[in-house]
Amino acid sequence: MQIERLVQMVFYIINHGHVTARELSDYFNVSTRTIYRDINILTIAGIPVLSAKGTGGGISLIEGYTIDRSLLSKEEQQSVFQGLQILQAAKYPNAEMALSKISAVFRNARDSQWLDIDFSYWGSDEKEKIKISDLQYAILDKHVIRFQYFNTELKRSERVIEPLRLLFKSHAWYIVGYCRSKEEIRTFRLTRIKKLQIMPEIFERELPLDYSMVSEGRERCKLPVLKLKFSPEIAHRVFDEFQEDQVNIGEDGNYYVAVQYELNNWTVHYLLSFGKYVEVVEPESARIMLRERAEECNDDKEGKDI
Repeated sequence: MQIERLVQMVFYIINHGHVTARELSDYFNVSTRTIYRDINILTIAGIPVLSAKGTGGGISLIEGYTIDRSLLSKEEQQSVFQGLQILQAAKYPNAEMALSKISAVFRNARDSQWLDIDFSYWGSDEKEKIKISDLQYAILDKHVIRFQYFNTELKRSERVIEPLRLLFKSHAWYIVGYCRSKEEIRTFRLTRIKKLQIMPEIFERELPLDYSMVSEGRERCKLPVLKLKFSPEIAHRVFDEFQEDQVNIGEDGNYYVAVQYELNNWTVHYLLSFGKYVEVVEPESARIMLRERAEECNDDKEGKDI
């Protein structure tokens, strides 16, 4: 434990440049006497720690002291540092400590704080961020997980899964795992997972070497193509939520989108979120579904107003 604290102390001092014994004692949750004892041990070990009393004093390392980083170029250091920033944003366990150490080793990389990544959606709470690290633990330690899942039809089901991979695809996190009720590998979107439990049961299954999200994506070929017309007033959402090659600007100034969606409640509710600024051009079945649901919403609103 002391050795680990000594190593972390060196990184902390390198990263902050100039610290006080009180600051170190608060950070490592030990007494200042223990900090001064650790400083003596580091000095004996050859680490050039400087300690000065009085105003402007404190603890620092001799100017220019860094740990050897010559194995990586500046560009490679930046890549490592930015990769850790991504892991930190995803709440990957211990990423923050690793980022602190790396920034101490790669002083130039520490200056590249232009990157800020947050995979959580707007308005999400801390539980959504913690869930990723929980799943990472379950995958690596091969723990079975149980949760409630809401599908695209908003139907709730209880699932018991052998988690095999955590996936970030198309703006969202997914867990890939063997579903015991369906007896096959399935993909589950994290935002639809509720009441996650990590079970004590251990599984042995591995993700098949020939598994690919592409094979799952082929099922999309069977989905109908929706042709949608959006008013210019909603252009910001159109370009946020659809691929560039799916969007065309018509001579009338409207935006036309062709996209494959399953015709279900989720799709209808999603299109309704665009309000009066969207119109389904085809297929006719989708136009009817959207119109009927919009009328139901209007009837509900009028009923509440009475």
